[in-house]
Amino acid sequence: MIDLRSDTVTKPTPAMRTAMANAEVGDDVYGEDPTVKRLEERVAALLGKETALFVPSGTMANQVALAAQTRHGDEVIIGVGAHCWRYESGALAALAGCQTQVVGTDGMFTAADVRAAYKPEDPYASPTRVVAVENTHNAMGGIVWDRARLAEVTSAAHALGMTTHLDGARVWNAAVACGASERELADGFDSVSVCLSKGLGAPAGSVIAGPRDFIKKCHRLRKMYGGGMRQSGILAAGGLHAVEHHRARIAEDHANAKVLADGLAGARGVRVLPPQTNIVMIDLERGTTAEVIERAKAQDVRIGAMGAMRIRAVVHLDVDRAAVQRAAQVIAEIAATL
Repeated sequence: MIDLRSDTVTKPTPAMRTAMANAEVGDDVYGEDPTVKRLEERVAALLGKETALFVPSGTMANQVALAAQTRHGDEVIIGVGAHCWRYESGALAALAGCQTQVVGTDGMFTAADVRAAYKPEDPYASPTRVVAVENTHNAMGGIVWDRARLAEVTSAAHALGMTTHLDGARVWNAAVACGASERELADGFDSVSVCLSKGLGAPAGSVIAGPRDFIKKCHRLRKMYGGGMRQSGILAAGGLHAVEHHRARIAEDHANAKVLADGLAGARGVRVLPPQTNIVMIDLERGTTAEVIERAKAQDVRIGAMGAMRIRAVVHLDVDRAAVQRAAQVIAEIAATL
């Protein structure tokens, strides 16, 4: 089975399983798990932040980070299709009591958009507290923010007295794509969330990074949201192995995503958006995604839907070049018959 539904479907590598089996552990709720501590210190250093907190999932990472910077009734500025709004079960409203204001048109936005959207303290308005940026942007096809625009957005937010949050679930991919370090991409952000189970291939877990007093608030919220784990060093060891050994190989995923896209270029019945990272968006001219997904599955190719006429294929460490070439052939043959 060639599984391109997401880069979350990866299995731990043998070396990662060994690291997890041999992990030194303790009770992390008591702050006594040494492997969790090493992971948090390593990720904080990579992102240039004071400290960090290991949490079970990317959704919890975003929601805890945003809740720690807001009060009920506040507003968060986001881009179109932001993960914290589209894929996190309404948690920002249900748990943090915040509303969102969507700006921009393609998942990204400008400093001018931020200034136009900002609302100060006012009895009749929801005050704007945080600007949240997603890099890479999942729903828009794994696209990468321009660094100059990113700096302008964070500067504008800070000038207005707001804080900034980076949803960096796939910041590892963004760093490879634009030739910058994760630290450089996290610069200007008060908080950062990164995912270990997407492009890096760990079985679970995300990390929130930021100033020490902010992480202290996040720690309490993690417990409140049910994210306090005990001997979680077993999971942290997988994440630590991924951080140390899987970041450099992400370039292979980007190259294979381009091979997949090139294999579909000119195919009848589809239009492919050129990938910037490891996500390939495929628009159908006829038929439906449901039909294509079922027919592809029957030929041992699994892909995901991003609407009635758009397919998403995500390349990862469990998919090699031969697999993406085969997937392109299968998708092209199905599309041609719709």
